[in-house]
Amino acid sequence: MNTLKKTLSLAAVIAVFALSACGGGGSGGGSGNQGNNSAGWNATPDWTPHGAGGSGSTGNASQPAPGDNTATVSVDNTMGGVNMLKASIKVCVPGSQNTPQCVTLDNMLVDTGSTGVRIAARAIPTLAPLLLTQVGAVDDNSGSAPIVECMPFASGYMWGSVKRADITIGSKTASNLPIQVYSDGMFTTPDDCSNYGADIGGSGSARINGIIGIDNFTSDSLDAVTTAIPGNYYYCPSQNACNSTRMLASKEVRNPVAAFATDNNGTVIRLPAVPAGGQATATGQLVFGVGTQQNNTLPTTATVLAIDKYGSFTTQYQGQVFTRSVIDSGTNFYAFPDSTIPTDANDWYTPTGTLNLSATMESTNGTGKPVEMPFSIANAASLRSTGYYAFNNMGAYFSYRKKNSMFLWGLPFFYGRDIYTVIGNARIGNQTGPFVAF
Repeated sequence: MNTLKKTLSLAAVIAVFALSACGGGGSGGGSGNQGNNSAGWNATPDWTPHGAGGSGSTGNASQPAPGDNTATVSVDNTMGGVNMLKASIKVCVPGSQNTPQCVTLDNMLVDTGSTGVRIAARAIPTLAPLLLTQVGAVDDNSGSAPIVECMPFASGYMWGSVKRADITIGSKTASNLPIQVYSDGMFTTPDDCSNYGADIGGSGSARINGIIGIDNFTSDSLDAVTTAIPGNYYYCPSQNACNSTRMLASKEVRNPVAAFATDNNGTVIRLPAVPAGGQATATGQLVFGVGTQQNNTLPTTATVLAIDKYGSFTTQYQGQVFTRSVIDSGTNFYAFPDSTIPTDANDWYTPTGTLNLSATMESTNGTGKPVEMPFSIANAASLRSTGYYAFNNMGAYFSYRKKNSMFLWGLPFFYGRDIYTVIGNARIGNQTGPFVAF
């Protein structure tokens, strides 16, 4: 199961309240081998790219007009913490588009560090029982037992049923999509799932209705196609009996963008620049597709980072090499270990003055040019005291299970940039996915 690429995504939600609860990265479940996920798009652009890309560019100074492939994303105070990027979705019983078989949900965390739509059962109490139950796990001889997933994150796990729903984001719909309805109380959590720690789908994230996972992969566990991994997918013949199972890729929780009829080879997130002292809110665009319309062209000067089977590239920072680095909108700070920077009790960095730092980003496979990336870390306590919610210089000490292998370029990195996330082996000009770019 590719949990290493999940990094702090949902853990960052918990970290808003208590960073010390976070570990980081994924869990020990599975190798995370998703590098060969295939989606054979060819989206060669035939128009003039906008923006300059590269390390010094805002990339979106002249932001293209919204089209039929965009949705609004924003940061504000409604999700309970700073730098939490949200969008709205419409969830429907497959084939239905009207109430009471549809619900519109706000406060869905937009996450480039995980795969698939995950919705809290409490957010759809009347709709959840109407959604189609996913059955047909590979190892289920009956073919009729419900499929349930354990999704590990840095600070714990999500446990809940795999259902099918029509998911609409903006004007794009992913039909009959496998999703996870977590914390639904339908089946007892197996020990090899609860061993991951806390159930993070509970009350600690009550202001978050779920996750929109739009990373570089089409489904969330290629390993489960061939291996019954403890702490991953299960079929449950009864409430107290759930068995690990292999899964058909088509039945796993899936990236909604890859399931769109068009503009389905990736995403662009565009957020405005924010000042060093932060600002109350920020509003931007989530653009579907890369190189499929004029508003999502990949600039010829963009920095492109090929990612490995974990969804990661390499960051070098002050002599340390972090081979599990991720550009992750679901992490609300720059997350990395530096014992020379003061921290508070919850591990937020609190330097006496703003630190102007830099790190080198490079593709783990050695392709492309390394880029020296400047970034700033300010005093998190001072920033939070402003009452603002959008910050480009907030960081936290982060060391995944005492292994300093991860450097997370969280939402602060997104402000003032166009961040491209390309799915599978999509062909964009002369670049082939999966990759991230800016």
